[in-house]
Amino acid sequence: MDPSRISLRPFKLSDVDDFLKWASDDRVTRCLRWNTITSREEALNYLDKVAIPHPWRRSICLDDRSIGYISIKQEAGDDRCRAHVGYALAAEYWGKGVVTVALKMAVSKVFEEIPDLVRLQALVEVENKGSQRVLEKVGFLKEGLLRKYGFCKGEIRDMFVYGFLYTDKVM
Repeated sequence: MDPSRISLRPFKLSDVDDFLKWASDDRVTRCLRWNTITSREEALNYLDKVAIPHPWRRSICLDDRSIGYISIKQEAGDDRCRAHVGYALAAEYWGKGVVTVALKMAVSKVFEEIPDLVRLQALVEVENKGSQRVLEKVGFLKEGLLRKYGFCKGEIRDMFVYGFLYTDKVM
């Protein structure tokens, strides 16, 4: 995959059809806290009410067409030094390095854009080997196993916690 074709940008309502294509895929949403989007109306509502107003949710684009997202959510108050990272990608692009390129772009920007941010962290299900590889390729460190930690889709799951500090180098 040519990295120059990959970009990050805020979502737009005009992304609805591209967004629906990947957000309606159960394989893509399996490890996400939000459920599979099943209609164009639901997709428009999600973009309008969740994705667009989010302080740091970007569409991962291939040739400016939405194929996934990266979200960085800063904690509040005394915990504003850290933020949680989440992402998803259309299944047809899995294993091609797209999320790795996009996450490197995000990490390179976010410490400059979000005041007080010192740490990014990601929680990844033990079974999600692809996501673990992405984080490690970007330079996140696996810091530990959180047993029965994350509730998702009706199950409490074991999660690995990964961390990246503002002093770390993007690989």
